Amino acid sequence: MIALSHRIFDYAEEAFAEIESAADIVAVLRAKGINARTGVYGLPTAFEAETGSGSGPTLVILAEYDALPGIGHGCGHNIIAAAAVGAFLALATVGEELPGRILLLGTPAEEGGNGKEILARAGAFADVDAAIMVHPFGYDAADHPFIGRRIVRVRYTGVASHASSSPFMGRNALDAVALNYQAVAFLRQHMPPGDRIHGIIVAGGDRPNIVPADAELEYYLRSPAIETLKDLSQRFDEIAAGCALATGTGFEVIWDPSPYSLPIRFNGPLTARWAVRQAEIGRTVLTRAVVPSELAASTDFGNVSARIPGIHPVIQVSPPGVALHTAEFADFASGEGGDRAVNDGAGGLALTAADFLFDSDLRQAVEDDFQAAGGVLDVENYFA
Repeated sequence: MIALSHRIFDYAEEAFAEIESAADIVAVLRAKGINARTGVYGLPTAFEAETGSGSGPTLVILAEYDALPGIGHGCGHNIIAAAAVGAFLALATVGEELPGRILLLGTPAEEGGNGKEILARAGAFADVDAAIMVHPFGYDAADHPFIGRRIVRVRYTGVASHASSSPFMGRNALDAVALNYQAVAFLRQHMPPGDRIHGIIVAGGDRPNIVPADAELEYYLRSPAIETLKDLSQRFDEIAAGCALATGTGFEVIWDPSPYSLPIRFNGPLTARWAVRQAEIGRTVLTRAVVPSELAASTDFGNVSARIPGIHPVIQVSPPGVALHTAEFADFASGEGGDRAVNDGAGGLALTAADFLFDSDLRQAVEDDFQAAGGVLDVENYFA
């Protein structure tokens, strides 16, 4: 599994283009006698494998293997993939003795493409009772907050005119963009502490002597709760409309060019079991009560956790001060810390999965916790 992790690290394939990474994983599985299916649920670089008995509960272990532009596996997805495959192969050695099924699902395009939501809409989790995965990080934590994210573009359309001889004949779309950017900045003071908005101007005109008739911004909106993400989205819609009214321009708001990411809903009993299994090998797993919440990012696993019970713990591969999505973190993801996380992550996932299948009291606690958190959410239509 360590060798597999290093090969995936070297492939460094971006979202939806993880051809060699997926093929390598499938080859490893087939060499162990596992019938892995490729191109599942409509995504060419997705794959699925199965072990266990045909009856009883079903748990899926998720593998990510896409990389980032420029810095490769600066998020350590090579570790996620290798740990997931290792856990699955460990469980496959006793497959027929398992009182249920274990699935291994290769999930492309976590970085920007929200591949898990695409898979979910195609039915990947329809007959699954729980989902687990592990993500590399700067420390060990059971329920580090991963917040929701939406992408939005707002386009303003005005009227072009000569900026010197007849500016009064124009309607300036760039003015609307500038006003929008400032209005969003003013909103930040009044947002809950965990909310985030960050944006760029992607178009602002062609020449200074032409009143811009078209201008555009793109933002990421993030929030730690799905309800507050919806509130933040509504506030943004109001700002977009107000700026158009103030500048006499037309506008269009384009939400979610790729599927949005929801905040992770951590399952308490399953998370606790992961922490116990990690403690057995000497890892002290922290909780969100002691982990800095401002280090939050977003992931498409949140969409899975709103459909079925799930966990997404993080495992230490680097010192705490090293940030994800950096070349420095990539060095650790391919180093000794990353190799140790592959082994420890695989063991923790395998044992947690086995506990879920064998322990009916745990499964009931997992389901009770999921229902108490709101049960199954209509993810696809939540923001409609």
